[in-house]
Amino acid sequence: MSISAADVKKLRDLTGAGMMDCKKALTESGGDMDAAVEYLRKKGQKVSAQRADREATQGVIVTYIGEDGKKAVALELNCETDFVARNEEFHQNAFDFAKLAFDTNTTDAEAFRGLDFEGITVAKQLETLVGKIGEKIDVGAIEVLETEGTITEYIHPGNQLAVLVDFDGELTNDEVGKDVAMQIAAMSPIATRRDEVDTATLEKEREIAKELLINEGKPENIAEKAAEGKMRRFFEERVLLEQKFVKDGSISVTEYLKQNDAPTVKTFKRIQLGQNS
Repeated sequence: MSISAADVKKLRDLTGAGMMDCKKALTESGGDMDAAVEYLRKKGQKVSAQRADREATQGVIVTYIGEDGKKAVALELNCETDFVARNEEFHQNAFDFAKLAFDTNTTDAEAFRGLDFEGITVAKQLETLVGKIGEKIDVGAIEVLETEGTITEYIHPGNQLAVLVDFDGELTNDEVGKDVAMQIAAMSPIATRRDEVDTATLEKEREIAKELLINEGKPENIAEKAAEGKMRRFFEERVLLEQKFVKDGSISVTEYLKQNDAPTVKTFKRIQLGQNS
């Protein structure tokens, strides 16, 4: 049957698929627009299955913050190549997904794929994107942060690293918020306070410190006590509020906040591309 250029254009506008793919879909569907859309989705499913074993190591991380600034989401959307990661439509889908995670308070990626997205599931939308773009595309990490204080954000150029910071009170100095968020981005702390570091990590660090001292010739009982001194160094390196402030190594992050009459940090979320599984 004859397929009009207008119908091909309409289908392309609806789906974003290529002109030839749209013409073929309409031909195979006897000109039925809904059937053609389903045909393209099925094509997307087929492409998705073919690319399931591919590595989606590129992508973007986007954030969405509510109007009152009391809730924020950071979401990772993965693809195979940096070229696709720079695509405007890819970015828009990532942002739309972040808004959906915000609205539904969903952080589990598997549950997120089953959510409704403009009349279809997220999983179906991902399959449609795969069919259009030809790469494996999937949702990675999702973080939701809510507060009664103040949330600030930082997205590193390139959208491969994002930080959300929850300040325990009203933050009146935006520069302080940006400085702390950039501190977290650069220094990658594992906790806000030392009592948040899990016991297994602490025991492992103590054992490593003790073993190094014994290898240096220290008696075991001396090494055990000296290891605690090395643990203080560990906290200074890995715990946010005890870290040296990156812009002034003579003070800690806690001291920096006090000097600026800023509230302390309650918690934070740090998402880096490909490092959140």
